[in-house]
Amino acid sequence: MSQQTTTGPTRRPTVPTLSPRRTVGLARANAILVTRNRMTLFYAVVLPLLPLGLLLVGDSGEDSGGAGAAAIVTALMMAALFPVYYNLLSQLVTRRDELVLKRLRTGESTDAEIITSLALPGFVVALGTAVVAVPVAIALGQPVPRNPLLYLVAVLATLVLFAAFACWTAAWTRNAEAAQMTSMPIFILAILGQVAIGFPEEVRRWTDLTPGAAMTELVRVTWFGMERGSVEQTLGFSETWAAAGQPLLVLAVWTVIAVALARRSMQWEPRT
Repeated sequence: MSQQTTTGPTRRPTVPTLSPRRTVGLARANAILVTRNRMTLFYAVVLPLLPLGLLLVGDSGEDSGGAGAAAIVTALMMAALFPVYYNLLSQLVTRRDELVLKRLRTGESTDAEIITSLALPGFVVALGTAVVAVPVAIALGQPVPRNPLLYLVAVLATLVLFAAFACWTAAWTRNAEAAQMTSMPIFILAILGQVAIGFPEEVRRWTDLTPGAAMTELVRVTWFGMERGSVEQTLGFSETWAAAGQPLLVLAVWTVIAVALARRSMQWEPRT
């Protein structure tokens, strides 16, 4: 007697895998689509660099205090919000509604490759903004970063977090137009923490737990060597490592939460 075997549905890998060749190829195609939209290109490339113009009217050198830090934080935050977060959010929603994501998942590309390729163009632009900000700020009279390596780690951690936020927000965004509203909570989290430095201490205990506050504190520490709540540049290279521990932990916790929520609620097909 012969046994009849049945083949069940093909399961996608449970462990995220990345093929550099496929990922770069998909990312290149996504980058071309972004460059064809002038408005998207403006928000992604030009807008994040505009806050650096504030350095022209502020103090320079060791006396720059919080003014220089505020301009640099604003530039980096806009780079995280627009090229990375909002660009990835709108692409995920648009490609989902056009069934592009569904078609990609039926091929060789893994889920990790699809998301990484969508995020990579904005990620590169945002990282480029963070790198360009260093010589531009120095040329405009700002001090050299106290801990360049830790500054780069802070930037990368922030960009990964906002990419995770984009995947999570896309799960409950019905269409591309709705993204303007569903993205507001993330924008508030970013901006609230950035301006909270002027809040009373009892309020700051809570706002310090927001991503915007963590990024602001990391720039103040890693670039300007400023302790929490101070505009005096007193921290040396070795002291910046300990001072950066708490805000890095805040970013890490938010990233774990955002990734977990995104994985549970990710929508690969149009919402019904």
